[in-house]
Formats: sequence, C-alpha cells, structure tokens
Amino acid sequence: MKKTALLIGLLAIISPFAAVMGQQDKPNVLLIYVDDLGYGDLGSYGADKIKTPHLDALAAEGIRFTNGHATAATCTPSRYSLMTGNYPFRQSGTGILPGDAKLIIPQDRITLPKVFKKAGYQTAVIGKWHLGLGDEVDKDWNGTIKPGPLEVGYDYSFIFPATADRVPTVFLENHRVLGVDKNDPIVVSYHQKVGDEPTGKEHPELLKMKNSLNHGHDHTIVNGIGRIGWMSGGKDAKWVDEELTLTFADKAIRFIQDHYQQPFFLTYNATEPHVPRMPATMFKGKSGLGYRGDAILQLDYTVGQLVKTLKDNHVYENTIIIFSSDNGPVLDDGYEDGAVAQLNGHNPFGPYSGGKYSAFEAGTRVPFIITWPKIIKKGITSDALICQVDLLSSFASFLNVKYARGEAIDSENHWKSLIGSDQVGRAYLIKSAGALSVLKGHYKFIKASKGAKKNNLVNIELGNDDVDQLYDLNVDKGERTNIADRNPEKVAELKLILDREMGK
Repeated sequence: MKKTALLIGLLAIISPFAAVMGQQDKPNVLLIYVDDLGYGDLGSYGADKIKTPHLDALAAEGIRFTNGHATAATCTPSRYSLMTGNYPFRQSGTGILPGDAKLIIPQDRITLPKVFKKAGYQTAVIGKWHLGLGDEVDKDWNGTIKPGPLEVGYDYSFIFPATADRVPTVFLENHRVLGVDKNDPIVVSYHQKVGDEPTGKEHPELLKMKNSLNHGHDHTIVNGIGRIGWMSGGKDAKWVDEELTLTFADKAIRFIQDHYQQPFFLTYNATEPHVPRMPATMFKGKSGLGYRGDAILQLDYTVGQLVKTLKDNHVYENTIIIFSSDNGPVLDDGYEDGAVAQLNGHNPFGPYSGGKYSAFEAGTRVPFIITWPKIIKKGITSDALICQVDLLSSFASFLNVKYARGEAIDSENHWKSLIGSDQVGRAYLIKSAGALSVLKGHYKFIKASKGAKKNNLVNIELGNDDVDQLYDLNVDKGERTNIADRNPEKVAELKLILDREMGK
C-alpha cells in the first residue's frame, strides 16, 4: 500500500510536467513589441542612467542584436511590415493612422499570426494595435467592430485601436468595446468636435499633463490628458492611463496561464514609452528621468512579470521571446512630461543620429533581443543584419508552413541568424522614413528627397536632403560626413538596389 501510495504521489507530481513537455515539441513564442524605445534606452545597449534589469537579463540569456531594425521610423508602417512580410511602401495608406482608420492588413494573405495558426498554435494579441479596424472609417463603436485582429490570424485580442494619444480611448476585446452603454453611445471624429466634452485647447486648466504647442494633443480631454481627435460618450468605457499597462499585463499573464499546455503565439504590444507617458503610481518619479524614464521602468517590470509567468508554468525553457521596438526614440512628442527637462545625461539614441520620424539610423535601428533557453546559447552578441519583416518567413520555414508566391515578398528566411548560428543575416535592407534608404554591409545610402531637414517640433534631424547621401557606418555612426561624391560606384550600386525593389 505504501509503495502504491508513493507511486501515485510521484505520478501526480510528474504528470503535469510530462503533459507540458509532451505537447511542447514546438516552442511557444512571445513577441514583445514596444513603442518608441531607442537603441540607447537599455542597460544592455549602453544606458547607464536608467536601470533595466529584467530586459538586461533577457539579453544575457540569449542574443543581443546590434544591427536589428524596424522597416520604418514610425509605428503603423513598421507594424504593417511585421504582420505582412512586406515593406510599407508597397501599399498605400500605411502611414501613421488616425484612431478611426479602417483595417489595412489584407485578410486574404499570409500574416505572421496566420503562420502560427496554420502550425497549430493558439494565437493572441494584447496591447496596442494601430493597424485599423473595420471596413470603413465611419464605424459604430457601440456594436460589433470587424474585421480586425481576429480576421488576420489571431484567436483572441485585447487591444486599444490606435495609440494612447488618440481617441477612442477604449479597450476592445475581440470585436467589441468593453463598457459600452447604449444610453451613452461612443461617437468619434477626426474632422470636427463632437459632443460637449471639454478639450485641451478650450480648457487647459483641466489638464494634469500639459500638451506641447502645435502637436495636436489639444482635443478631447480624457483622464486629464488632451488627445488627438474628438470623442463623446463612453464614460464607462474610457481607460485610465495609469492602469493601461497593468491591465494589458494581466491579460497577457492570464493568456499564458490558460494556454501553456499547448503551443501559443502571444503578441504583447506594449505602449511604453509612447506618449502620453503616464505610468502607474508605483513607477512615478522612480527613474529620475521624468515620466519617459518611469515608463521604461514600467516596461522592464512588465517584461519581468511575463518571464516569471513562463517560469512559474514551467515553459520558459521552450519559449522563444523576441523583444524589439517599432521605431526609434523621441523625447518631446506632444506633452510636457519631463522627457527633455529631466534627461539628466541619458542618451536614448545611442551612437546614432535621428530618431523617430528620421531616415538616420536611430529611426529604425532598435533594441532586438531573442532568447530560447532550450536552444540558444547565453550571452551572444550578434552583428547580423536582421529585420522584423523577416520574422514571418523565418518562422514559416521553421514550422514548415507554406504560403503563396507573391505574398510576404520582402520577408526573408533568416532563421539561422535569429538563433545565433549565422552572423551575417540580410544582404541588404530597405528602410522607410520619408526618405528611402538602403543599408548594405557598413554602407548606408539615403535617396535624395525633398522635405524639411529637421522636425523642429520634436528636435530630430530627418535625414532629408536634395542630394543623395552615403555614409560609412563603420567610421561614422552618426552619419555626419556624406561621402557620396567620393564613392560614385557604391552610390550607383545601392541606388540600383533601391530602384529594383521599388519596381517590383
């Protein structure tokens, strides 16, 4: 009897682990996609004025890429590329979307989440979306809203429509806004004021965070913060900024807890450090770098909670974690939040010039970290040229998922680079930021383009010039000395690449 009881006890302990391991031949994948984080914002990428222990631990556990990129220097086009495997210039309407935009992801083509769904994964997206919803701009926010994430490959979604500084400031779970009240219907407009809600322009005395001049964040006030666009109704549906991240993190943790016994693909789209930066009270004032720094601390803490959840459910070892940002950093992006006044020597841009909105390197070269304890060795630093657009093809190859020719045409299979066994990566990369650029080896070509050379509102050099530009990033990371005149053959080579890609 004692032996039988002991055996039953051992089986009770072993069975859950065996069940998990038996179903985990395919690794889980957690994609943490953050917003406006710079190359120099993490300790593992050289920051010494801010502490990011959880993200630095991720870098130490796997691969820290020094040449990892988004395809664009703003959010919507980068997210479009991540989802579709195509450069954003291949489809019109992929610029920064208003909060009422229609869906821009094709429903009849392969997407990153569809790759995982075809491979038998449970898929979910939690956090920022900003890829449009519905078939039309005019939509009923009080009813069923589709197509959206569920129609392009996700089994579950808990999102907000665009960015935190744009209305409507509501959560959507799958096809519906949470907290809708038929007696208080939500109305949204980006053309004219609706309803009688106070605006930042009319009532600045109601703001708990002042908006910067001429950025457009002076429309409807929600939670003491002026937004872009006008909204009325939905009193019970509006979020509180200080609870945004905690809400998204809770949903992500619950998804892992509910799905860890089968392979899952979870896209966690963090809001940090995008404006408005209004972190939870527990982080306010902790960084000494203003609310932007506090938001990065909040992001780091959240990553730590997600990793802890994976470990608590015994699936961390066989989970691939991918961490990256949709574009580079910006300081004053519409609110007086201390990002400039309290910078205190911190350098979000690292050794690079530009930033968000810019064709210079800091616009698209971003933190890029991958861990997979079961397979990837610890502490790798890779100089391989990789891009978020390549995740689709790389995972499709790994999971043996096929898709039609003519789909995801810019996504390349760089699986070996993503797991650290190849240190080269792409032959070249096309990047969009107003001006188009080509990165090949250590040379960077920026096509001549009209437009302002500097965005004075955000104090960022945009990389526009009326002549072609060429830089040797081995000796000129800051892109200060244009060597195009001295290297006509290299200019011709890179210009040919760009012309060929544009002609596809």
